[in-house]
Amino acid sequence: MKFPTTQTRRRFFQEITLGGVALGLTGCQTFSQRAKLTDNPKAVAGILTWYIKGSHADVLIGKILEGWAYDGGPGPNLRLASLYVDQFPDGDMAREMAKKHGVRIFSTIEEAITLGTDRVAVDGILSIGEHGDYPWNEKEQHLYPRRRFFDAIATTLEKHDKVVPVFNDKHLGPEWDDALWMYRRAQSLKIPFMAGSSLPVSYRKPDVAIPMGSPIEAAIGVGYSGLDIYGIHTLEVFQSFVERRHGGESGVKSVQWFGAEDMWALFDDGTLSTDVLEAALNVTPKSNLEQDPRKLEGDGVGLFVFEYQDGLLGAVLMLPSYLQGCGVAIQIRGQKTPIATMAEERKDPHYPHFAYLLKGIETMIHTGVPAYPVERTLLTTGILDRALTSRFEGGKKLLTPELKIGYRAVDYPNAPRPSLTKPYKQPA
Repeated sequence: MKFPTTQTRRRFFQEITLGGVALGLTGCQTFSQRAKLTDNPKAVAGILTWYIKGSHADVLIGKILEGWAYDGGPGPNLRLASLYVDQFPDGDMAREMAKKHGVRIFSTIEEAITLGTDRVAVDGILSIGEHGDYPWNEKEQHLYPRRRFFDAIATTLEKHDKVVPVFNDKHLGPEWDDALWMYRRAQSLKIPFMAGSSLPVSYRKPDVAIPMGSPIEAAIGVGYSGLDIYGIHTLEVFQSFVERRHGGESGVKSVQWFGAEDMWALFDDGTLSTDVLEAALNVTPKSNLEQDPRKLEGDGVGLFVFEYQDGLLGAVLMLPSYLQGCGVAIQIRGQKTPIATMAEERKDPHYPHFAYLLKGIETMIHTGVPAYPVERTLLTTGILDRALTSRFEGGKKLLTPELKIGYRAVDYPNAPRPSLTKPYKQPA
């Protein structure tokens, strides 16, 4: 059964408190109600860790430069005006693409935003701090320079007394203190701010959604790959469903990690639903159909458990040697079976699910209004950071008053399911 999205409408946010500081939240605009994009493309600066084939810079910036299908055809209504690139590894594409398209690479972030002048000379900024040669901390978080990038961006906007929309790729931080600092800095300067994974707006198999205000009784997400790099993707997909529950999002009050040896006890004693887990696993591709997930071993196998302020228990299993995708299952009160789907990652033509993320970015840069709330990514960043902290501390349950982050979801759609009989078509 397909559960269509309910009515679309613009929503505004109430004031919330983070760490004892009251912050006013910005409004978000739904996909169907977004203002008409101007005829002229908006100029953007790309602030990148590095730019090689298949990197996030390639699958986002490349679509601006070369079109949705990388064939010189139509692309987003954006124009790349400048680049700042932190690293130039073997296989670097930044210099080649900049030369091909007449884009200047600047040596500082401020120069990329001002184009070497004394004013902010772009209409928006894409900060893509993913991939590159950067250190890891003891919790196995990859310390990308997202805060450093955003600090330079915000300082430049403040110095030149002009605010433009900013998108931060993937999670904030990745450490919680950095994430909260970035969020507060954006709020203090009233910067239209978006962040997050491409998977909440990717293709779903099956193509389902749940109505706003759904009475969710149980929810389980499943994911693969590394805890930091794909834990955030899995949490973002999971949160994009549970944020639609009755009463809206109110935040998380505790987080705990369970390793491979301990996590199955929560299903055996009924704390977590085996039926909901099976529904999530059934829709998610496997690397080995004969493998028993209960026999998986390794430090990267485990379970994030987090209790929401309203009592809902969230659970995300990371099964890297068993799964090959991110899935979620939701049990709605009164329904006999859970609703389950996986977020697909399509590689051809050239990671098209990133096109739908770029459509949201494009909308924000043209309208000055985030397409969906950055608070989702602030919350998922916090859950992931606290889960990895719990893991580092031997599975200790952590109370998380700092994650009392309330917001309301908006009806922003995922990528439509392409026809099996018609050629693939990129977003208009």
